[in-house]
Amino acid sequence: MITNRIIGRENEQKRLRNLYHSDKPEFIAIYGRRRVGKTFLIRQLFENEFTFDLAGLANANTKEQLLNFTLSLNRVSKTPYKPAKNWLLAFEQLISLVENLSKKRKVIFIDEISWLDTPRSGFLTALEHFWNSWACSRSDIMLIVCGSATSWIMNKLINNHGGLHNRLTANIYLQPFTLHETELYLQSLNCDYSRYDISECYMTMGGIPYYLSKFDNGLSVAQNIDNLFFADNAELKNEFQNLYASLFKNYADYIKIVEALSLKAKGLSRQEIEKITGLSSGGGLTITLKNLEYCGFIRSYNTFGKKKYECLYQLLDAYTLFHFKYLAKNEYNDTAFWSNSLNTPKHNTWAGYAFEILVLQHIAEIKQALGISGIQSIVSAWKGETVQIDLIINRKDGIINLCEIKFSGKEFVIDKSYEANLRNKLFSFKEETKTKKAVHLIMLTTYGLTKNKYSSIVQREITLDDLFK
Repeated sequence: MITNRIIGRENEQKRLRNLYHSDKPEFIAIYGRRRVGKTFLIRQLFENEFTFDLAGLANANTKEQLLNFTLSLNRVSKTPYKPAKNWLLAFEQLISLVENLSKKRKVIFIDEISWLDTPRSGFLTALEHFWNSWACSRSDIMLIVCGSATSWIMNKLINNHGGLHNRLTANIYLQPFTLHETELYLQSLNCDYSRYDISECYMTMGGIPYYLSKFDNGLSVAQNIDNLFFADNAELKNEFQNLYASLFKNYADYIKIVEALSLKAKGLSRQEIEKITGLSSGGGLTITLKNLEYCGFIRSYNTFGKKKYECLYQLLDAYTLFHFKYLAKNEYNDTAFWSNSLNTPKHNTWAGYAFEILVLQHIAEIKQALGISGIQSIVSAWKGETVQIDLIINRKDGIINLCEIKFSGKEFVIDKSYEANLRNKLFSFKEETKTKKAVHLIMLTTYGLTKNKYSSIVQREITLDDLFK
């Protein structure tokens, strides 16, 4: 196996290696958003081990997909196959190929699997038959399927209620890079940036390896953002439409929802989403919201003390926020727009919102910094009559952490007025929630706090460096 070119992904690599070396049949689904590195991970780990690999064709019909399947078979077969008339026969050809091989472990890789499932093609039925009637009884088979259409994998494989119900032996959701992995990846590209610059990069495009791979190490982060999104021939100028179109059918409805959520940092209720988007309530909206959540674009959460049916939906994708704040209606036609907008009021407002998204994507690192990784806890937010709390960690050990999040280019200063604001938040939370737990105030900033007579109200500081660990 080749592993030296893979940055991060230690847990995923370990799990896949263990599955490869198991003594039983394995049926594994790898899923995650477009450009997150799914195919790269599998090919780097297993390319020399592939018995057969196939990549579905975008926007192709069944006949074209079957021809592509045959061409892939013939690249590894000593005896050429003729194009199969249907998917049942195509998988029979694959069986005949594999049965004639003496290799100890047969790795079958099907990439962009959802593209093969064209209307009335019978692909899913044939896949069920292939696994249930043959592969599942072969201890030498490792079938890996992969795709960006996360909702297809969730609905057709992971939550399948037909012939593939509970047939997957493993599923791996490949998330964007963390800040730590982003730093490692940029270092591998010889991009020497400060952690503050890396965080701003993360706040614009998230930890998406493909976007990061486009960076020019001779340019600053701001100059790279200009080149990728604002230049006349910017390579990622049309990425937003392509991203949502590749993931979802009727993607316009999905875009309406994330656009609505981009307007309010703390999120919207389902009723508010219906009102803003004009989308009707019902099963269709439920599925759309679930699919967005499956893909990591949004999260649903309960505000502290509220019941489950009163949950809010919150945008959790930095690139989507960046698109709506800057790209969707860029009226300036300035090819150096990002460099010229740094430290403007608009930029600072966006940075505050985007930093909250970054923080929410690094809850594990926050818990580690607090020394509570092993303590069960519930993450939420809270809105009282006059105040709101950015982030609450409600711990099983009798402590509630109230987290205040502030993005700043220098040490944050708590003055007399801000200290009074924090005291009011603490008092209001205790008074309105009637909690009997101890309440600790946590300040989460980029460079920490300036020590003065007002900073002692904070019981614990977490800085940007903590999020990189």
